[in-house]
Amino acid sequence: MEHLPGQVTKVAVTVDLVVLTVRDDALCALVVRRAVEPHRGALALPGGFVLDQEDLEQAAARELAEETGMRPGSVHVEQLATYGAPGRDPRGRVVTVAYLALAPDLPVPAAGSDAAEAQWSPVASLLADNHPGSGIDSDIDRDAGLAFDHAEILRDGIERARAKLEYSPLGAAFCAEEFTVAELRRVYEIVWGERLDPRNFHRKVTKTEAFLEPTGATTTRDGGRPAQLFRRGSAEHLHPPLLRRAP
Repeated sequence: MEHLPGQVTKVAVTVDLVVLTVRDDALCALVVRRAVEPHRGALALPGGFVLDQEDLEQAAARELAEETGMRPGSVHVEQLATYGAPGRDPRGRVVTVAYLALAPDLPVPAAGSDAAEAQWSPVASLLADNHPGSGIDSDIDRDAGLAFDHAEILRDGIERARAKLEYSPLGAAFCAEEFTVAELRRVYEIVWGERLDPRNFHRKVTKTEAFLEPTGATTTRDGGRPAQLFRRGSAEHLHPPLLRRAP
């Protein structure tokens, strides 16, 4: 049996959640204001240490339920990435496994045990992302104010969500169970940060096999003439994909 080297560092494991939703016509992320050190008073992504006898998915599900009241089965949740740079946490060597959750407009969240408050914040107010084509305002102060390396994790989560909308039907994850094509198009515009041609978008999404399933009902909540209501279809991948404009 291979022996462990003499200089083995003890490592703690946490999970962090990038929970994204669309509220008030903006892409928003769930953040908490830390009530304990380190970074007391700073905004952070919700998360916490993995408890004894918990696997990573169980820890992520527990944190999601504590912060939003939502269970993984009711929202889309997937593992995002692992972050383990030395010094990312002043308490010692801490590796975090981040998860991305996408959901329709959620209620006001409740703060967990180590948070003074929890809130939905537009990602444009949390990140100073001036990359052309990002869809995030360019005149925001560069001090994001997020604790630890959570700005990096949030950026990665946003880019994953943007990419997912290109080749998967997860744009519907931001919509109610039944939605119009105009409501779905607005989700794409908000997440991608770009305007889309209504006719081209309608043609693409309705012609993409198994993306949308008509409900047989209509609504006038978009204004104007009655609009057809859809629900998410059975497709797992979009063929062809819906592509963003090149940056």
